[in-house]
Amino acid sequence: MNDMTPTPAQREARLEGIGCKRKRVEDIRFTQGKGNYVDDIKLPNMLHGDFVRSQYAHAKIKKIDASRAKVLPGVIAVITAEELKPLGLHWMPTLAGDVQAVLADGKVCFQNQEIAFVIATDRYITDDAIQLVDVEYEELPVIVDPFQSMAPDAPVLRPDLDGKMTGAHGARKHHNHIFEWTIGDKEATDIAFSKADVTIKELISYHRTHPSPLETCQCLASFDKVKGELTVYGTFQAPHVIRTVASLLSKIPEHKIHVIAPDIGGGFGNKVGAYAGYICSIVASIVTGQPVKWVEDRMENLSTTSFARDYHMTTEIAATKDGKVTGLRVHVLADHGAFDACADPSKWPAGFFNIVTGSYDFPVAHVAVDGVYTNKAPGGVAYRCSFRVTEAAYCIERGMDILAQKLGMDPADLRMKNFVRREQFPYQSALGWEYDSGDYHLAMQKAMDAIGYKALRAEQKAKQEAFKRGETREIMGIGVSFFTEIVGAGPSKNCDILGVAMFDSAEIRIHPTGSIIARMGSKSQGQGHETTWAQIIATELGIPSDDIMIEEGNTDTAPYGLGTYGSRSTPVAGAAIAMAARKIKNKAQMIAAHLLEVSEYDLEWDIDGFRVKGNPSRSKTMKEIAWAAYNAPPPGLEPGLEAVNYYDPPNMTYPFGAYFCVMDIDVDTGVAKTRRFYALDDCGTRINPMIIEGQVHGGLTEAFAIAMGQEIKYDEMGNVVGASFMDFFIPTAVETPKWETDFTVTPSPHHPIGAKGVGESPNVGGVPAFSNAVNDAFQFLGSTHIQMPHDAWRIWETGRKLGA
Repeated sequence: MNDMTPTPAQREARLEGIGCKRKRVEDIRFTQGKGNYVDDIKLPNMLHGDFVRSQYAHAKIKKIDASRAKVLPGVIAVITAEELKPLGLHWMPTLAGDVQAVLADGKVCFQNQEIAFVIATDRYITDDAIQLVDVEYEELPVIVDPFQSMAPDAPVLRPDLDGKMTGAHGARKHHNHIFEWTIGDKEATDIAFSKADVTIKELISYHRTHPSPLETCQCLASFDKVKGELTVYGTFQAPHVIRTVASLLSKIPEHKIHVIAPDIGGGFGNKVGAYAGYICSIVASIVTGQPVKWVEDRMENLSTTSFARDYHMTTEIAATKDGKVTGLRVHVLADHGAFDACADPSKWPAGFFNIVTGSYDFPVAHVAVDGVYTNKAPGGVAYRCSFRVTEAAYCIERGMDILAQKLGMDPADLRMKNFVRREQFPYQSALGWEYDSGDYHLAMQKAMDAIGYKALRAEQKAKQEAFKRGETREIMGIGVSFFTEIVGAGPSKNCDILGVAMFDSAEIRIHPTGSIIARMGSKSQGQGHETTWAQIIATELGIPSDDIMIEEGNTDTAPYGLGTYGSRSTPVAGAAIAMAARKIKNKAQMIAAHLLEVSEYDLEWDIDGFRVKGNPSRSKTMKEIAWAAYNAPPPGLEPGLEAVNYYDPPNMTYPFGAYFCVMDIDVDTGVAKTRRFYALDDCGTRINPMIIEGQVHGGLTEAFAIAMGQEIKYDEMGNVVGASFMDFFIPTAVETPKWETDFTVTPSPHHPIGAKGVGESPNVGGVPAFSNAVNDAFQFLGSTHIQMPHDAWRIWETGRKLGA
């Protein structure tokens, strides 16, 4: 070997594969303002659409008069439910098995519900025109409190369902009831509680919040009457699913529908489902024969597109007097708004809430969830979480702190006592999940050592004594959170959307010169897929990441996939990528054997190609093999080097983490300052540590916002309070704490590269860490549980009520 021959380490580094802190290739265009978003797309003769929306939360529509709007210069048409009825498009199916009014049909069920769609030559004209549509209402009683929705005298919110005693998920108890979903062993759980030394019971509410992505929901529909083809550009987290739904609704053959999701400015679950704007834009384009664009404004996004949470969890834990948990019982009242439009897999009306046993070895558990209708916007999306996992984690982590307080135990010690042990994996939970791998004790101990946990508790005790003596008005809270998440929705045995199994896909093609184009069924909204997907391929195929182009979001070119949400990208799409690459590698090995005139079994993989076992000087790089694949393949082997894989995972993946929040609170002002936040994550194999750190920072910032003030509120008349960023808390760099990140690595045993996913984890673990810190601060004053969100007013009010 001469001095110019690269070492194995140099060859490995050149690939920039798995484990490399490769800079995001997407940022080259984003930081220069060269991203291509839906509102950047302008087609010839393009029209614009906008909605007339209801000022009331619940009212009959007695009359719609659009005559003044129709004569406004530039207005092309005004569409109402009456125009959609002949097409059968005035109602649309939801992902949850319900139906939702595209345009209000006879009544409105929440404030800002869509009533009419105005189409005009200019967006400003549409804004003027919607003010000219006169709607006559008859107000109806309003329900915003889910605890009142099933009262005997509660008004019927959904006349289309009145009298129907069954729904998509079984029996209905009441005209405003959607479903009851139960899981676990009720009898065994009741017995455990009857025998328990200690029990706790608390209503733990997770308020209504909103994903609020930087880019609102938008679409541009263009129907070609000559070809009978429909092209839709949109902010779609699952483009193929949108195409399928569009075909089912419009009756246009699926091969004549082209769905394209360009760059997307954040999704966080908000862009999974179908909205009235999509349907109306498509109908308007078909009717007018011209492209029609719909772009919602910020108030529309916050008040009408899918919300998150609004889960009210009555939580009970049974335990021995020395702190060993013996049973868990949770009843949830789930507020779904006016229509059940939750973006959950079809068989899971309450999502994966049955991960509520968390990281703890509960021998028995039982969960019951009642979904109800209210006069609020519909939804229930997985806002940076995997289908109600954030609610479940908040429930059990607050519950464990409340139990620790009742037992007089340190909350970290209580968790350590009840963790699932390393030797128990794969672990079967009491509520049906099989956790793949983990070492919870190791992660928790590493976190406690890193922050100096014992010293912090001693400092807290000293501050409490000083507070009692009147020497300070500041109290200190230490929030402990240890979460296990369930992500990678995909096993067809468990998950589907509208009957389509939740697999994902990859197509990889190596060109003759050794560069690669790879297309995926996933769709990035900021996760860095163009960077990390190339890294997986680079490691698997030995071709540098810079020579690999990633494409997503175009249903004409990408293989069918179920999209990106619920942290399923790496667990499902990432696995499909690795498996497709391995198909190519198998063929490449046959070609290399032919070129080297040896048996393929005499070859071994060596970073960027194959070499003869025992004779490493005889080798072929993947670039050499690629050239041969197109001009000199072995006899009987078809030319080319490409593969497609559809990956149906055998199980979910289970990332976990240990989070600690240290908070100082001024009881006179209610101002809470996060002194320190430490987040240790275990996401299995780490593809790009820098992107992981960015994902954790972003998720923790959202968790901070949710826990400390972010809320969609309603007054008693159903009016949305806080439907703009003037009132809805979006933290800036000023408010956002400094994040400390750390990790352990426990690879998933069933994933091709051992990866588990991380994008949702910081939101799942971060919210209870912040809330537990606030609650921990007030415990010595006699408080048991303080509901979120913990804004300065509520914190001050808590101190006042406790006599601080």
